[in-house]
Amino acid sequence: MSPLAQLPPVLLEWYDRCARTLPWRSDPTPYHVWVSEIMLQQTRVAAAMEYYLRFLQALPDVQALASCPEDRLMKLWQGLGYYSRARSLQKAAKQIVEEFAGEFPQELEAIRSLAGVGDYTAGAIASIAFGQAAPAVDGNVLRVVSRLTDDHRSVGEPKVKREITAAVQKVIPLDRAGDFNQALMELGALICLPNGDPLCSQCPARDFCLGRQAGTARALPVKPAKKPRKIQRRNVYLIVYHDRVAIRRRPSRGLLAGLWEFPNEPAPWPCPVEGQREPAGEGKHVFTHIEWRMEAFLVKAFHSRLPEGWVWAGREELESVYTIPSAFGAFLPTVERELNRAQG
Repeated sequence: MSPLAQLPPVLLEWYDRCARTLPWRSDPTPYHVWVSEIMLQQTRVAAAMEYYLRFLQALPDVQALASCPEDRLMKLWQGLGYYSRARSLQKAAKQIVEEFAGEFPQELEAIRSLAGVGDYTAGAIASIAFGQAAPAVDGNVLRVVSRLTDDHRSVGEPKVKREITAAVQKVIPLDRAGDFNQALMELGALICLPNGDPLCSQCPARDFCLGRQAGTARALPVKPAKKPRKIQRRNVYLIVYHDRVAIRRRPSRGLLAGLWEFPNEPAPWPCPVEGQREPAGEGKHVFTHIEWRMEAFLVKAFHSRLPEGWVWAGREELESVYTIPSAFGAFLPTVERELNRAQG
């Protein structure tokens, strides 16, 4: 019997004993599962938990999400990053309202048709929320299966991923499809760890894992080489006037689309607002394909005139209205200090 075929009973027994208690598992409605899966893309469980609870308190169902003003939605998402995920969520919510009469679709292909929903997310929703025997193969699962079967093919190749997905589908227990998919993800998150030694002694599959037997587990999965990120140096201006700071909205398309930011451009870029200027530190933010290396300057403006489209924002507005992405998080303490000082 293949290692993958041997996995379901021991994996589910381990999952029943060791699974983390998570809010979307305690109440796995389609909406809850969907929101959690989108949040967990590019975000660790521990980091996403607080945001998930806050998000559901503000937007408890599809209808509330579909009708939420965009600035409010971005504020709820602030800190999670990859804001296009939130926009796709809302676009899909509007699809559900308009195309499915407000009811979350149950068929796998219908789920897959929603904005921002790929094969993995569709499989997760179909299996966890609706009990369908649909595979949900993400990076965790690719790693587990590659090690379990000692597969040295590159998981970056679409053909390899399709074949692993098909192999997983064949062993999904029909009566516990959602639990099995979650157990595979959990095993990858807690035991079959990336970027280092897996915790093989704690793994329920240790007796039949081919990667462990061959001593190759740490080297798997095989991934394509990453392209080097482009480095871009930017000047960031923290322009304050009394108890307000200047911000502007980014373009509606592209990086950090539609969010508010402290004025910045590739260096060298002169500040368009006259004022007393002093260094305010450096910061770095890594995006998927580009890395910003930022040099900030505090500018105490001589007047309140701003370029078209820029606005003055006070401390309360920064906290409750305007969404400043975490790319500029290194400079927020300086801004808060200056605004507090101005307020006395």
